[in-house]
Amino acid sequence: MSDTNDKNATNETLAQHVLRALETYQDESERGNTPALHQQEPEFLNREMGLVKWIRDGGLNASNYAQFLTPYLEHSQHMHHPGFIGHQVAVPHEGAAIADMIHGVINNPMAVYEMGPTASVIERVVVNWMLEKCGWYTGAIDDFTPNAANGAKNGAGVLTHGGSLANLTALLAARAHAAPDAWQNGTPDNLAIIAPAATHYSLARAVSIAGFGQSAIRYAPVNALEVLQPEKLEQTFLQAQNDGQKVFMVSTNACTTATGLYDPIDEVAEFCESRGLWLHVDGAHGASALLSGKERHLMKGISRADSLTWDAHKMMRTSALSAAILFKDQKAMAGTFHQDASYIFYGEDQIGFDAGLYAVECTKSALGAKLFWVLAMEGEKGMGDFIEKQYGDTRAFYELINAQDDFTCPYKPEANILCFKYEGVDGNAAQSALREKILARGNFYITTAMIGGVRYLRLSVMNPLTTVETVKELLAEIRLCASEPSG
Repeated sequence: MSDTNDKNATNETLAQHVLRALETYQDESERGNTPALHQQEPEFLNREMGLVKWIRDGGLNASNYAQFLTPYLEHSQHMHHPGFIGHQVAVPHEGAAIADMIHGVINNPMAVYEMGPTASVIERVVVNWMLEKCGWYTGAIDDFTPNAANGAKNGAGVLTHGGSLANLTALLAARAHAAPDAWQNGTPDNLAIIAPAATHYSLARAVSIAGFGQSAIRYAPVNALEVLQPEKLEQTFLQAQNDGQKVFMVSTNACTTATGLYDPIDEVAEFCESRGLWLHVDGAHGASALLSGKERHLMKGISRADSLTWDAHKMMRTSALSAAILFKDQKAMAGTFHQDASYIFYGEDQIGFDAGLYAVECTKSALGAKLFWVLAMEGEKGMGDFIEKQYGDTRAFYELINAQDDFTCPYKPEANILCFKYEGVDGNAAQSALREKILARGNFYITTAMIGGVRYLRLSVMNPLTTVETVKELLAEIRLCASEPSG
């Protein structure tokens, strides 16, 4: 008993040390006292963290943990840093971090209800709340009626480990709707999907994973900013038909990854309804506009869609991963997968409900708990206010950048993603070289994107601490980098 107590005390001390280190890490990052990212070679990081020694010998404890943790944190991506304006990943709310810690201790894999009952209930309520925002749910969001909630007119959904799995699940549901025998007999070789050229690569992957092959994707015409043109969907549909293909699904972006611009969902829905086609909306990043009365118009028409991908780990301040695949018709979700696993799924002979019947994963983390903790601390209004702030700040950054004589923006942002170009250098390679110089200095982390064959610098405004002053400093640094000799 004494040995157990000593071990517990040692582990508690280690956990306290780690928690203090994380508090310092976050505080220093938020103050901008560390680099946003100081990129290092893998060999250097391996040596600094002493990975092989720890793996071979063990012995990490409260007295030596810093030998590993200090370089690990120092050389990580500092997403709390105001200069982190790069990828579409949330700067995690404290609530999400707490939920991760709780799950790390209790480890309830909740695809099976009896293995994670509390997490299962949280996921059901959170999913119903998200469905409500789409117009796919009426009534109490804490209704636990069997076989999805509260009547046939309500939708259903499940949380999954990322938007890629959500898009795959949507594709499989649409396939089941168009070809009910596909699960048993395989994917028919004549089915086709219409999607804009700017579709996220995860959908193209899903098409091949599901057995369609890349030839099943018919890319719809887009405008110069890669936004789908609904008036040209008919010609894409007819061309596929002439080629012997049967279009069964149309996918749209809300919003595109590169530009943050939204496809016109309502107009696409009009076309899909006229042709009896499944409409999927990849709203991994931009569906959170549904939480803002000011920005909700960007998702106009979502109630007419059949499925929606919506990531909480992007604009809902939730740590990765936590993504929803939502369906307007609960029967569509129920028909996606077919399995017989009597050792874990007991049908109606048990208390509760199994999320694993509707998800790719069998072992599923408490994904809903992370989003719940953020909502429980901020509330619906607080979440909506955050969305409005990030979108509004990005428009302010656009006005600032576009007013400069030596910078241009190809569009006015709709979301919190902004592309721009420094005119003081020529060519796509020069824009990429500017980014590399900026990353090497460590004060900012930004990305780039191609639009119409032109390379632009790109901001994803995820951090509420990124201000106009931050962007002014970034522009000054870009000019400085451009003035330095190459090489």
